[in-house]
Formats: sequence, C-alpha cells, structure tokens
Amino acid sequence: MTEATIAESNKPLIDVRTLAPAERHPRIFNTLNALAPGSSLLITSDHDPRPLHYQLETKFPDKFAWEYLEQGPAVWRVEIARLDSGCDCCCGSH
Repeated sequence: MTEATIAESNKPLIDVRTLAPAERHPRIFNTLNALAPGSSLLITSDHDPRPLHYQLETKFPDKFAWEYLEQGPAVWRVEIARLDSGCDCCCGSH
C-alpha cells in the first residue's frame, strides 16, 4: 500500500456507481455535513460529477474544496474537503 492509499483509506468513500441515482446527492450531502472542518470525502463515479461540484459551489460557497484525483474516461475520483472557514454564527468572528 502506498502512503496515498493509506491516507485515503481513513476518509469516507462513496462509490455512487453502487447507488440508485436518486440516492446519490442526498448521501453525499449528508456525509459532507457530518465532516469535521479539515476532513474530506472521496467519491467514485462512472461520469464526471460536475453537476455536484456546481451544487456545492452554489449552495455552500467557500465551504468545500474540490480536487479531481482521476478524470475518466471510465472512472472519476474526487476528493471533497470541508474547509475550516471559521464561525458560522451571527457574531461575525472568524
């Protein structure tokens, strides 16, 4: 096992190829919401998950980082990290 494989094995992994289409985004968003700041999630798909990326940027601007680990043609792998963006409350502190 390489160091990258060992590090990735400690992260939640969702292989959307095994899920019904209607279950994919809800499962991903539920997992992302449960992540601690600085943690990340790995996603494996049989297509470019660009619509998911757009949803993240639109609904949660500056809350998540997106990195392609593999870009097709048969498999796409993405790492989504929850950013530590400070306090989300109304006090304005960061």
